[in-house]
Amino acid sequence: MVASLAVGPSDRLAAQSDPHRQIIDTIVIQNRNIFDREDAAPDWVAHLANKLHMRTRQSVIRRRLLLNRGDPFDLARMEESERALRNLGIFRQVRVDTVRQQDGKLALLAMTADGWSTQPQASFTSVGGDNTWDVGFIERNFLGTATELALVYGRNPDRSRLDFEFINPHFFGRRTLLNMRYSDLSDGHRGQWQFGLPFHETAAPHSIETYGEVARERVLRFRDDVLLDSTSHRLFRVGLTGGIAAAATTHRYTRIWGGWEWRREDFGATDTSHVPYSVFTTVRAGVEVGAVRFRVLEHFNSYARREDVDLSPTLRAGIVLQSGVGYEFSGQTSAVWKRGFAVLRVAANGSDTTRTQAEVTIVSQDIPRHTWIVHAEGGLVTRPKPGAEFDPWVVQRGPRLFGIHDFTGTRTTWFVLEDRILVADDILGLMALGLAPFLDYGGAWYGDEAARQGGDAGLSLRFGPTRAVRGQAAEVAFGYRFGQGVRGRRWAVTLRKGFSF
Repeated sequence: MVASLAVGPSDRLAAQSDPHRQIIDTIVIQNRNIFDREDAAPDWVAHLANKLHMRTRQSVIRRRLLLNRGDPFDLARMEESERALRNLGIFRQVRVDTVRQQDGKLALLAMTADGWSTQPQASFTSVGGDNTWDVGFIERNFLGTATELALVYGRNPDRSRLDFEFINPHFFGRRTLLNMRYSDLSDGHRGQWQFGLPFHETAAPHSIETYGEVARERVLRFRDDVLLDSTSHRLFRVGLTGGIAAAATTHRYTRIWGGWEWRREDFGATDTSHVPYSVFTTVRAGVEVGAVRFRVLEHFNSYARREDVDLSPTLRAGIVLQSGVGYEFSGQTSAVWKRGFAVLRVAANGSDTTRTQAEVTIVSQDIPRHTWIVHAEGGLVTRPKPGAEFDPWVVQRGPRLFGIHDFTGTRTTWFVLEDRILVADDILGLMALGLAPFLDYGGAWYGDEAARQGGDAGLSLRFGPTRAVRGQAAEVAFGYRFGQGVRGRRWAVTLRKGFSF
């Protein structure tokens, strides 16, 4: 069967143009191992990796396809199936296409190549003299089922933590997600869970999910790189969210959504056993509209793989009832040209704490082997509960040569200009290498003080795996620091994960 298939753009066009040949007769799945015979990796490395790795089961791939045998061919659903497979995060290559069999019938061909999913974790980050490290084990494709298991111990200047994670995208049925996380902290603990059926495709008719969280921890609040106070935080919450599609096609949708949440959340002094008892019930409802627009890029945030960049115009708005009336709002719009795009995102919510954030990103790949990125963002938060202030180091969205808690506050800005230059995309079949001149400027500060910002300019060496399931790039950056937030030496070097946009 497979030997009689031949892939070509003309088959895809024919499937759309001839109404008598649009029914999918066969689903064919071809999943390759980590290394192929023609790969440049040393033979013993390729042989050992392929032997140790358990290849993804065909049933996992079939579950993500949005077209089945006997369905009419739909180009949009085929492209969305390809994105759904990439979003599993277990493949280094994915391609879904149509082919003609020798008898003229139409077949849907899903071609994938596994990535190395068993990852002993050992990472180290040093920024501005502040060191963060972790060790552990992550399996992102347990027994070939796309299930993720992780056990990681880490330490930063604030605390140490032991994290456990379990994620299964088809725990019960074909589309039902189960996500569980637990963190044993040196100053407390935190657990989270999520279970249900999300909107798994653009044309999905409904969704329903339940979630929960429990925490007993210490919240640290900083101001100008100085510990302001330490607060005890106790949290228990459960909730239910869902939605129905008032109108949905493979290209656009209008959804009505709603949610209910019960929450006990208390903050108190860490040196006393008495913590207030505060209970909240929250009801949310609103509407969301959107249309599908994606760009597939290479050499953007990772190496040796195709990345789906979501540029879909969307608008989500709703009301929040909790001891008064609040609001939720988020939206995205974009402009696309041949080798680039610009995207604007805005999000705001307001009840007890009001938070507003906006960002714009412009990406150009007009020059071969170069990816130019211009990014700017800003945010404002009012009446923040402890821990809700901005801290660019915590979310890794600020000047890269500054240390932990150098910037904290209720206002934040960040601007970055970066040129990601591809040097080598396939070194021994295992990794890729690039350079990136950069300029960063931004920070965070409180409303009762002058803007506290800093900048840095320099050059980073970017490197990343080409055979791993996720090819996030790491970087060693060296540069000169300037601005109000500089403490210590002006010249600095950092080892960290690369920014993702």
